[in-house]
Amino acid sequence: MSEWASRRFWTSAAVEPAPGGWQVTLDGRPLHTPGKLPLVLPTRALAQAIAEEWDAQTDAIDPNAMPLTRAANSAIEKVAARFDAVAAMLDEYGATDLLSYRAERPPVLVDRQAAGWDPLLDWAAETLGARLAVTQGVIPIPQDAAALKALGRQVRALDNWGLTALHDLVTLPGSLVLGLATVRGRIDADTAFALSRIDEDFQAEEWGRDAEAKAAADARRAAMRDAERFWRLSRPD
Repeated sequence: MSEWASRRFWTSAAVEPAPGGWQVTLDGRPLHTPGKLPLVLPTRALAQAIAEEWDAQTDAIDPNAMPLTRAANSAIEKVAARFDAVAAMLDEYGATDLLSYRAERPPVLVDRQAAGWDPLLDWAAETLGARLAVTQGVIPIPQDAAALKALGRQVRALDNWGLTALHDLVTLPGSLVLGLATVRGRIDADTAFALSRIDEDFQAEEWGRDAEAKAAADARRAAMRDAERFWRLSRPD
């Protein structure tokens, strides 16, 4: 059964136990991923939230209104099959982490970056054992190999569900530190988004806000909120 049918074909969605976790059923028929793999979820909470996404659909099915379903599909079909490759890709963000690259001027922007980003770099050093170097400008600087390995261990300690959530929490803001701080509960997704936008928000204050850029930013913030929710719901009780 392809879950992306164009029209609603079921009456109600329900949650049932399944081998290895929980499943969502539509009129008693279990959901599968687009690749026909069983959609077995790690927690009842996540399964219930996905069932609610399906129940909220009206006549025409809108996949964009089901971010948890999409993330679960990715965890099962993509991340599980390519865990090491996904983890390695996220590792690369630590080597060029957004928080390491600071403006040279004006002083007000320099101060905002320091006030917002330094506490997170201190947290990474103290809690994760990863002290990242900081520079002004955009020329790449080398990072301590031990610090990058420490960040990598945090990435690889996650399961398929956690790595799926972390993917968006890292790639959307452009920072491995912000992503790990979110899944570790140091900050929430809204805070991570705001911290990633210090430069852009400063420029908007100086030159005005662009409606198209704002819409794109709002979409990124919503996606980060969805990823944080997926992380939280996928954690065992």
